[in-house]
Amino acid sequence: MLQYLVLTALGENSPRAIEQFSKAVRDCGCNITDSRMTVLGNEFAAVMMIAGTWDAIAKIEDQLPRLGQDTGLAIHRKRTTARKPAAAQMPYAIDVVCCDRPGVVHDIAKFIADNDIQIQDMYTSTYQAMHTQTPMFSLHMTIAVPTNVSISALRGEFMDFCDRLNLDAIMEPVK
Repeated sequence: MLQYLVLTALGENSPRAIEQFSKAVRDCGCNITDSRMTVLGNEFAAVMMIAGTWDAIAKIEDQLPRLGQDTGLAIHRKRTTARKPAAAQMPYAIDVVCCDRPGVVHDIAKFIADNDIQIQDMYTSTYQAMHTQTPMFSLHMTIAVPTNVSISALRGEFMDFCDRLNLDAIMEPVK
């Protein structure tokens, strides 16, 4: 029976960070089943779920302190279980673009939470508008909408919400 471990790693960006980390996971007999890795500022950040037999998971857990020293990454771990299949939910994608300002993520997350919808994945970024150099904000989110929720009503409420906050947004099914 497979065991699961969630790892987070944060440290100075290095061309070898992902290679060293993934090699340690492989060498212990584990498999990276889900991951997000990115560079934020000058820092490398990773979140991953690994799977393996109980002895393979124990082996990687034992090696994490040394791996952290060797890579300069602060590594945290937590045992978990496989995600249970979501019953009666439809995946929808939300994309938002607006002028950058504090609170946009909170406002959108609050709207989603107030509607009892689960956020499955989210990433954001900022950039400068091409011609005006205006600071811009972009958000992409995948949500799990219960099948008993009216998509038409939810989409209408979400678009009204976005209009009030001057957010350019779309909500569409994940294909």
